[in-house]
Amino acid sequence: MLLHILARGRIGRSPEAELVERYMKRVTWPTRITELPDRGGKVPPPPQTPAVAVMLDETGVQMSSMAFAERLGRWRDDGMRECRFLIGAADGFSDEERAAASLRIAFGAMTWPHMMARAMLAEQLWRATSILANHPYHREG
Repeated sequence: MLLHILARGRIGRSPEAELVERYMKRVTWPTRITELPDRGGKVPPPPQTPAVAVMLDETGVQMSSMAFAERLGRWRDDGMRECRFLIGAADGFSDEERAAASLRIAFGAMTWPHMMARAMLAEQLWRATSILANHPYHREG
């Protein structure tokens, strides 16, 4: 299953970009990162189906790393071809965009800059795929 991050804004050369690159290199599943303009335009439709859309949003549910890994594993095992992770710009998402997401997740109740959210997502993707591969990276408890 392709893990595809679609993020508004350019990360450029920054400490966050280094973190994203570091963690995405470790993920053994196929990955892709698509940067979209800060404003305007729609998120392109998935080229592969079936696909699932996960939105990083302040109104989303908070999940443990184990629960996140289990969800990814279930989608993979159910034949999902692509899991798309949507990260908005500073103004977030519209109600219509929120309603179209298969799942909305939040990294806690605090507001995070979208570049930090991208780095945190990359680490969680590495952690989740490591959990599913029985790698000792994740330590529960």
